[in-house]
This record gives sequence, C-alpha cells and structure tokens, in this order.
Amino acid sequence: MQSTIDRLNFWISKVPEEFHQMSDSEISKRPAPQKWSKKEILGHLCDSAINNLERFIKIQYDKQPFVLTSYDQVQWVKIQGYQELPIDEVLNLWVSLNKKIINVIKNIPNERLALQCDVGNNQIMTLQWLIQDYLEHTEHHLKKQILIKIEQFSQ
Repeated sequence: MQSTIDRLNFWISKVPEEFHQMSDSEISKRPAPQKWSKKEILGHLCDSAINNLERFIKIQYDKQPFVLTSYDQVQWVKIQGYQELPIDEVLNLWVSLNKKIINVIKNIPNERLALQCDVGNNQIMTLQWLIQDYLEHTEHHLKKQILIKIEQFSQ
C-alpha cells in the first residue's frame, strides 16, 4: 500500500501545479458538446474519491462480500456544476478528498486488505484490488485527459 500512498501524494502535489499553469479557457473548454472539460474531469475524480472513500470504509465493517453500488457519473458531474465552479474550489476538494483517502488507507490493517467486495457481474475482488483500481482510474484521467505533459514524472 505504500506505493499507492506515494503515488497519490505525488498527484496531490502535481495536479494543482499543473492546473495553475493552464489558462481558464484550457481548463474549461469542452473538446465536444457531450465531452467533459478538464475541470469537469477533475470534478469527476472528486466524485470518484467521494464514492471510493465510502467504499474503503464500509467494506471494513459491512457484510461480506461488500456489494458496491454504482453511481451515475454524468449526472454527478452535471448536478454538482463543476464547470461553473472556480478551479481552486474543485482543486481544493480533490486534494482534500485524496488526503482523506490516504489517511484511511494508512489505517487499514494488512489482514483487512483481503476483505471482499462484489463489483458486479459475479466478480468478487479484494479491498486491496479496489484501492489499486481507484489509483489506476485516477491516473488514467490525469495522464490521458488532463496532464499529458507531466506523464514522464509519474511512477
């Protein structure tokens, strides 16, 4: 888990730096009418953090296997209005949520990493897999859709 924590800490420091180097138009421009802007993608990552933080906590005390509930990602981004928010508000939310996730991960006893969750389609995965999947999802969006120019800095 230390590698995951280190990678999340890396992104917590780099993401605000990179967004502050972008213009407002670069942050807010939608590549197509039904596509998210960079700001909305970061908002989506906030929503992912909110949902996964809850999962990382509940799986440790709820009935096994813990059943993951999905959420409508498009509606979450739309209803929360990330496009209209100041970028610093979205950045602060994302950083705070990921710091909280790191704190939760640090406090998970090793034996709990094997706790199981049902991710749908009769697939049972572990808490450790779920945490790794969260990191990979975050990095996918950061590297491929937002921060292409700093990809060489990531681990």
